Amino acid sequence: MASLFAYSASVQFNDPDWYFWLPLYACAFFVNLVNWVFLFNSTIRQIAKLALWLGLFLFVKVVIEGFVSGAAGFWSLDLSERVVREKIGSGLVVTSMILHLEASSSEAKLRPRYIEHGMTILVGISYGLPFAFFVVHKGEMK
Repeated sequence: MASLFAYSASVQFNDPDWYFWLPLYACAFFVNLVNWVFLFNSTIRQIAKLALWLGLFLFVKVVIEGFVSGAAGFWSLDLSERVVREKIGSGLVVTSMILHLEASSSEAKLRPRYIEHGMTILVGISYGLPFAFFVVHKGEMK
């Protein structure tokens, strides 16, 4: 997930509201990167909480934007639409931060199974969805 969020942060400068998305993906990259190197500490938890709240804000923003513009419905997975890509990206950040915060708040022996396998499933979805859309369905971005 760290590599996906690093790439996502690096391509935000052509976005009209990059100042929202660059910090979101950069924080998510940092939390995912250091989680494998260091144990969760209070600073990393604070960054994860910041990314979670920013991700929730941006998720609501793009859902409303998609509804108002009529570009895509809530359940749309049409990655050719910018609002859908942003909705999925913010959803991935929110899910990742929830998993990290849950993992840091419980002991290894008491962690539910969804925490143990959640990030693996999230990685599969985050790489599989674009692959299916752009390679299998030969979709193009608008």
